[in-house]
Amino acid sequence: MREGDGAYITTVEGHRLLDLNNNFTVNALGHNHPAVQEALRAAIETGVSFGNPVELETELAQLIVDRIESIEKVQFSCSASESNMSAIRLARAFTGRERIAKFEGGYHGFTDPLQISWHPDHDGDCGPDDEPKPMPDSAGIPSAEIANAVVLTQNDWEGTERILRAHADEVSCVVLELESASGGVVTLTREYVTRLRELTAELGIVLIVDETVTLRAGYHGMQSDYGIKPDLTVMGKIIGGGFPLGAVGGSAEIMDLLETGVVSISGTHHGHKIALIAGIATMRALTHEAFDRLNSMARRIMDEINEWAAARGSRFAIYGIGISHLAYGFMREPGLTIDTHRDYWRNFDDEATQACSLELANRGYFPVARGDFSLNLQMTDEDIAGFIETLKEIVAGIEA
Repeated sequence: MREGDGAYITTVEGHRLLDLNNNFTVNALGHNHPAVQEALRAAIETGVSFGNPVELETELAQLIVDRIESIEKVQFSCSASESNMSAIRLARAFTGRERIAKFEGGYHGFTDPLQISWHPDHDGDCGPDDEPKPMPDSAGIPSAEIANAVVLTQNDWEGTERILRAHADEVSCVVLELESASGGVVTLTREYVTRLRELTAELGIVLIVDETVTLRAGYHGMQSDYGIKPDLTVMGKIIGGGFPLGAVGGSAEIMDLLETGVVSISGTHHGHKIALIAGIATMRALTHEAFDRLNSMARRIMDEINEWAAARGSRFAIYGIGISHLAYGFMREPGLTIDTHRDYWRNFDDEATQACSLELANRGYFPVARGDFSLNLQMTDEDIAGFIETLKEIVAGIEA
């Protein structure tokens, strides 16, 4: 890419595309938003890096605390990957246990403890559906980290409860996305999440909700829609306004382990001034009305495409919870759904979906190639209408 402006990006060859990637959901305001640009220019004039706290940390932390009921205190880092590491260290210190439970298909950064069973090779020995075997997603991950992971299946309550009860004395935390993203979009049911919150509280396991992507679901994050209060929440992407910034927040009881020095986490660029000022400007611009507009555009796309696809008996679907980050793709047969990560192995036509993604880019719409997209506030009704009609043409051509 060469540049971005408004809802569009331009490649080095001069191709202009509607940005449906949005830096993997980061750019909820689009590119060069005036409020962010103005804040950045003013901030740069007074220095950018001091090796000491700045008042902006308190300001952004307060914005987060005011919006998310479960969060009483916040610590910043340079990325959600780092903040997931911080959350795990806090959970281990708080519980005195070491093992980590995560979901097959869940992505929480590229670190050794967590890059396990994100995209497991389904041709390998991944274990049964109700008890997945931990699988490293990269060379260079120590065997001890693989053995330390307890892997769960999305929306399989019986399997989840059995595994967590069996390992309750070893598991420090369960880390999850309410709706996964990088590992393939899978939405957890509300009943499943409610029961998981109750079980982790019963067993003394720290529940970590990774809202790196889903914080764009609404003013109070996706956890508010589910009616739950996790012990810790990991955040990133939109809170930095396009700059590298992550955060972990949660109950004072757990977060005080940082304040008292029982848990040590530090970084030269943690809470960097420029990321903070961009994040504050972005979060202030993301009002209730802004989220309503983002999600109404998403619902329009989902409803129009799915009604059209159903009427023609198509294998194609838009799916997800209906926020401004959605998935799309061809199923192997009409009516199949994605309820667990393994449904991608069994129900999803990856080849046809990749062809659709490439053709969207050829026609001026830039999605995430694996089959998802996000929206930004600088998109117009005409942009959305054009995307819908172009997608219909592509799907019809593939299925012809």
